[in-house]
Amino acid sequence: MMMIRRMKLLIVSDIHANLEALEAILAESHDELWVLGDLVNYGPNPREVVDLVRSHASLVVQGNHDYAIGSGSDPQCSNDFREMARAMQEYTEPLLDADQRAFLRSLPRTAARTIDGYRFLLCHATPAEPLFRYCPAEAAQWAPEIEGLQADIVLTGHTHLPFTMNLEKLRIVNPGSVGQPKHGAPMACYALWDDGRLSLQSCRYPVEETVKKILSLPIPIGIRSQLAAVLLSGFPPGRCEQLAI
Repeated sequence: MMMIRRMKLLIVSDIHANLEALEAILAESHDELWVLGDLVNYGPNPREVVDLVRSHASLVVQGNHDYAIGSGSDPQCSNDFREMARAMQEYTEPLLDADQRAFLRSLPRTAARTIDGYRFLLCHATPAEPLFRYCPAEAAQWAPEIEGLQADIVLTGHTHLPFTMNLEKLRIVNPGSVGQPKHGAPMACYALWDDGRLSLQSCRYPVEETVKKILSLPIPIGIRSQLAAVLLSGFPPGRCEQLAI
C-alpha cells in the first residue's frame, strides 16, 4: 500500500531582524516555511533576514513593519514601542537596497493555501485588518474578524503572544514571535504543522549574541538598552525588570 506523505510546515511570525533566532528555528526539519510578517525592524540584521526569508519561505505575508520599511511610513505600533520603532526604522531603511525594500512593499496582505485537506488563511494582524489591529486571544474580539471566512485555520501574528483558540468551526493560531518574544521567556517561538497536527513550539537561541549586536548599534543608548532588556526578559518595556546591561 502506498503511504501518503503529509506536509511538515514551519510557521513563524515577527522575526524583527533577529538572525540568530531565525537560524535556530530553521534547524527544525520542515517541508515548507510560512512567514506571517514583520521580517524587519527592532533587530540588527534586516538584510540577512530578508534574504534568508526570500530564499527559504514558500509563503510570506506583509506585516506592519514590512509595510513601513518598504514604503517609508508609520508602522503604527503600540505606544511602548513607538520610540524604539522610529529609531530602528531610521537605522534599518538605509541598510536595505531598493530590491529588498520593493520585496517588502510588494508582499501580499493575506494568503490562502490548502494542505492535507485543511484550508489555511495567513495574515499578520487580523483577516479584516491585516496590518495594524492588535487582537487579543478572546472569542468576543475574534468573532467579527472571522465572520463569513472560508477557512479552517487562521494563522496570525502581530501580538508576539502565542495562542491557539477554537472559535465556531475554525481554529485561530498565533505562533508568537521569533525575534522579540513577549511571553516572558527569551526563546524564539513558532508553530509546527506535522502530519495533520498543529502545535506551538519554542527553542533557545544565542540571545546574548543578538543583544551584543544591538548594544553596538549607532542609535541612542536608551533605545539600545530598552531593546536589549526586551530580548533578555521576554517582556514588553512596561514589564521589563531593570537589567544591568
